[in-house]
Amino acid sequence: MRYLTLFAFSSENWRRPEEEVSFLMELFASKLLQETDSLNENSIRLRVIGDTSGLPGNLQQEIERSERATANNDRMTLMVAANYGGRWDITQAARRLAERVAEGELASDDIDEELFGAELISAGVPDPDLLIRTGGERRVSNFLLWQLAYCEFYFCDCLWPEFGREERQSALDWYASRERRYGRTSEQLGLPDSAAG
Repeated sequence: MRYLTLFAFSSENWRRPEEEVSFLMELFASKLLQETDSLNENSIRLRVIGDTSGLPGNLQQEIERSERATANNDRMTLMVAANYGGRWDITQAARRLAERVAEGELASDDIDEELFGAELISAGVPDPDLLIRTGGERRVSNFLLWQLAYCEFYFCDCLWPEFGREERQSALDWYASRERRYGRTSEQLGLPDSAAG
C-alpha cells in the first residue's frame, strides 16, 4: 500500500490569528464532508494523525465519520497531520512507554527503536522516503521528526496551491536520482560512486 502524509495544521499553528484558525478548522471539516465519496471511489483510506482531542467538536466528528467510511479502502492511505507536532509525538510515545515500565509491563532495557516506533502516532506505517517542502521554506517545521531519519528532502519555491503535475514529476525525478544507502557505502550496495546520498 502507498502512503501520502499531508501536514494540514501543526500544533504551533494555534498561534495564528483566531479568525484564520477558525477558517482553517471549518475548511477542514467541509473538505472532509465533500471528499469522502471521492476517497471511497478511489479506494483511499483516510487516517488523521495528531492530537485530535484538541480540535473543535464538529471537526472531530467529521474526522471519525470519514475515517470510518474509508476504513476498508486499500489502494492508498492518505494521512493528514492535524494538531500534530513531532515533539508532541515523541513525548507522548515516551510517556506511554514510561507508564508501561512503571506498571511492570516491560523493563526500561527492553525499549529499543522498534518498540519506541510502535508507540508513535504513525505506528504501522513505513517511514517516509521523500519529504516535499513547498513555498521556499528550508525546514521541517516539527513534522515527523522521528520518522524522517532517512528521508530525502526536496525543497521547491512554488506555493502548495500551485504544486502541480510538472513540479511533482520534478520531485520524483530528483528522488529517483538519489542513492539510498542507509549508512552503507556505494560499494556495499554495488552502486556507482556518482550518485550523492
